[in-house]
Amino acid sequence: MSIIHIESISEVNDLLGQPKVKHPLIGVANFTKFEQEFEPGIKFTLGFYILMYKNWCPNKIKYRQHIHDFQEGTLLCIAPHQVITVDEAFKSPKDTQGWAIFFHPDLIHGTQLGRNINNYSYFSYYSGEALYLSDKEKQILGECKLNIEDELCENIDKHSRTLLITALELMLNYCSRFYDRQFITRHAINNDVINEVEQLLQNYFRSQDLIRQGLPTVKYLSEKVNLSPGYLSDLLKKETGMNAQDRIHYYLVEEAKNLLLSSNQSVSELAYSLGFEYPQYFSRLFKSKTGLTPLEFRNNN
Repeated sequence: MSIIHIESISEVNDLLGQPKVKHPLIGVANFTKFEQEFEPGIKFTLGFYILMYKNWCPNKIKYRQHIHDFQEGTLLCIAPHQVITVDEAFKSPKDTQGWAIFFHPDLIHGTQLGRNINNYSYFSYYSGEALYLSDKEKQILGECKLNIEDELCENIDKHSRTLLITALELMLNYCSRFYDRQFITRHAINNDVINEVEQLLQNYFRSQDLIRQGLPTVKYLSEKVNLSPGYLSDLLKKETGMNAQDRIHYYLVEEAKNLLLSSNQSVSELAYSLGFEYPQYFSRLFKSKTGLTPLEFRNNN
């Protein structure tokens, strides 16, 4: 089955049976009486960002290869051009509720939010890493949604874009705060992930994988622990002060220190054994992390 691409806010409004759009680059959908059911197997890509809160959906969806069914009232954040697959349908409850904010990248181009949008890394998370909202958090985001709706009810003028982006940025910043809270409340689970990552890195640097495959990547680690690269990196940053790439570099530098002090390998030979194709890249990284070149470290110790 082919993938259906939906580029505009008006297209998604028509698809969801929502009222006519009030702004071409941002829209709000209310799901209180939403009963639209899609044929299982349909695949969509969207040309815009979505923040979607819902306590129920007629169809489960698959996003980034993970099933999401909205059964627990979660907030799902989706970046443009990600494939969304409609999965099986199931019976509707009577208390369906929820909403979605859609905003096109063109809305924020050339603005501070446009320059910072990649800092909202939760847009790259898997659906299983969605944000579980407390009642208070639901209320706060609901008020942010109402602020956007209120502004969309005004006639478009020279202030509209600024006010809409300000309200949207506030909402995204609240999502960042609530994700920080979620990382804290999942501390025990996070520790299990950290321990698994540490063991993976220790084993990798002790094996022949380093020579055969080069340095481990964030993608490699995330696949091993079944998390998205963005979520894993943010989790590690919150818990250890180092993101996933920093953690890989930490193990690399520690292994390099051991080799520099326990062998007579040249810096080039050592760099190749650590998976570097170009020794100068190794030397540059080592100095950035230690303040010394590999030879200076060897000679000083």
